[in-house]
Amino acid sequence: MTDGPTLAQKPVPASPRPAKQRLTFVMLAGVLAIVGALVAGYYFAMRPVTLRIAVGPANSDDLKVVQALTQAFNNQQRSQVRLRPIQTDGAGASANLLGEGKADLAIIRGDLEVPKNAQAVATLRKNVVVLWVPPAQKTKGKKAAPKITKIAQLAGRRVGVVGRTPANVNLLKVILAQYGIDPAKVEPIQFPANEAADAIRNQKADAYLAAGPVNSKITADAIAASTRDGGTPKFLAIDLADAIAQNHPAYEASEIPAGTFGGAPDKPEEEVKTISFSHHIVARKGISESTIAAFTRQLFGIRQNLKTEFPLAAKIETPDTDKDAIIPVHPGAAAFVDGEEKTFLDRYSDFIWWGLMGLSAMGSAGAWFAGYLKKDERNLNTSQRDRLLDMLAAARGCDSMDELDQMQSEADAILRDTLICFEHGAIEDGTLTAFNIAIEQFHSAVADRKALLMSMPQNLQRASAQFRAAGTA
Repeated sequence: MTDGPTLAQKPVPASPRPAKQRLTFVMLAGVLAIVGALVAGYYFAMRPVTLRIAVGPANSDDLKVVQALTQAFNNQQRSQVRLRPIQTDGAGASANLLGEGKADLAIIRGDLEVPKNAQAVATLRKNVVVLWVPPAQKTKGKKAAPKITKIAQLAGRRVGVVGRTPANVNLLKVILAQYGIDPAKVEPIQFPANEAADAIRNQKADAYLAAGPVNSKITADAIAASTRDGGTPKFLAIDLADAIAQNHPAYEASEIPAGTFGGAPDKPEEEVKTISFSHHIVARKGISESTIAAFTRQLFGIRQNLKTEFPLAAKIETPDTDKDAIIPVHPGAAAFVDGEEKTFLDRYSDFIWWGLMGLSAMGSAGAWFAGYLKKDERNLNTSQRDRLLDMLAAARGCDSMDELDQMQSEADAILRDTLICFEHGAIEDGTLTAFNIAIEQFHSAVADRKALLMSMPQNLQRASAQFRAAGTA
């Protein structure tokens, strides 16, 4: 009775289901991780970026325009860029903050030293230089000073400079040097813009210089304060403007139209030649091209909405994109100006492509692992089928009802694993059909053998068992 028990006690190979489940979970986690990374990348790419912009001084038109832009950007529903103003003492301080990396954007003067890491985004406004001489005040008993009619006569005189920034004093020195006047022979007197009118009325200087937009209210008020006793100020033309522009590329030759600062009589009565310079919006080199392109697009898209409250906003112009520009243009601003701004797909197509490649690679790896596990399942099914055929042969000669029951239980386990293999795709329909034939043959053999054993007397069963045991000994 050793044949039956040996077959019945032969272990069935373990099912690979736990390993497959672990692989499935790993693959699912990998796919979810890649999808999550793509979604997170899209979120971070599309979320609004806040740029720090340095601007000053306090109460200046530049600061007011930036504050208006900040509010307008924040109110836009799909604003990709938002602003956070950093108030400074002036354009020079703003440039220093940008150069130190403490600001992302800055409003700077084109005639000041430009930080090496600054790249142009837009021209905020153009400023013209205005030089004028108030009419002589009529005084009794005092000899009037010689009348100033041209710049060459400023030597030995006091020139009032509107605004506290040293840049305007340097500007005066540039003009004087071009006319061959030693700047040391001219006394500059600076006073705040809000004190210009009082200083002019009190005759603090012999001539005055102001720099600002053509329609600057500060300059207009200062010139209005120069009108007294029915006399009108004398505007000094900068006839050498072209030469100054040639020697100092930050300046351009320009004109002040007649009547710019008021009429009856016109101030000036005729066009006056002068020089101009620009205030620029610059970005720190290294800021994302897409971010600056989005900022430039929003800036020029909203400037018309601000011109009612801030007329200067309508004067914002695109930057000089020439390669020999004084301030090199930021690639993002150049892309907007040239109509080559990249879309989301253009910017992130490589990442999307690599993400899809990652998903494809994971799918291929998963398919390979799944095929590998199916191979194990197919091998397991083959061994179980061979085991079933062995039990089929053993069942036909078995003399023990207990052994037949054990083999039948084992066959049920083999059937269960076979059906699982079929569900996993490890075996095909034809293989399952053949296995069903084998299992039916086995159950028929067991049933026939049990019927035969039950019909035999007990003593005959024992004799048959002993005979088989002796034959195998």
